[in-house]
Amino acid sequence: MKNLFAIYGLFGIFQLIYFRIRTKILFKNARLIRFPIRIRGKKFISVGKGFTTGFNCRLDAFSEDGNNCIKIGENVQINDYVHIGAVKSIEIGDNVLIASKVYIADHNHGNYSEEECDCPMSIPKDRKLYSKKVVIEKNVWIGEFVSILPGVIIGEGSIIGTMSVVNKDIPPYSIAVGSPAKVIKRYNYETKLWEKV
Repeated sequence: MKNLFAIYGLFGIFQLIYFRIRTKILFKNARLIRFPIRIRGKKFISVGKGFTTGFNCRLDAFSEDGNNCIKIGENVQINDYVHIGAVKSIEIGDNVLIASKVYIADHNHGNYSEEECDCPMSIPKDRKLYSKKVVIEKNVWIGEFVSILPGVIIGEGSIIGTMSVVNKDIPPYSIAVGSPAKVIKRYNYETKLWEKV
């Protein structure tokens, strides 16, 4: 308790107690949800034990098929101002750490591929939603201001550097940075070092 007082102060401790009580009402499995939080489609969201959020997180689940479209594993921590939006499927594995101001979506308003595309003169909010599953495997660390786009798999144990835009798969045990994100290092289990690619 002495360490908590040094970190949070008296008001902060009362706030944590209040958040803990509200957390157990909202998500029984969660460890701590810091309010305010914005949740749409709660019935389409599942969270594992130990789920923790920062302030002002936003979870939007608009399931197309009536199934859970946001699945969060155990001991996942998302920090302040994280926005996760799904219409089909976003899966976040166990022990994932997500820094503040991260955006993860499995969909776009409209299609912009070379084979088929929406007219730029149409109204963006009226365009059909196109979705591709997003998977973040276990033990991943996602840095601040990262955007993770539809159709991406981030492999186990990977690190995504701050301000990266992930628009393609990242293999397991990799460090990726940039916009678009590119792998710059991989962990070598023989040397036990992160080695440049």
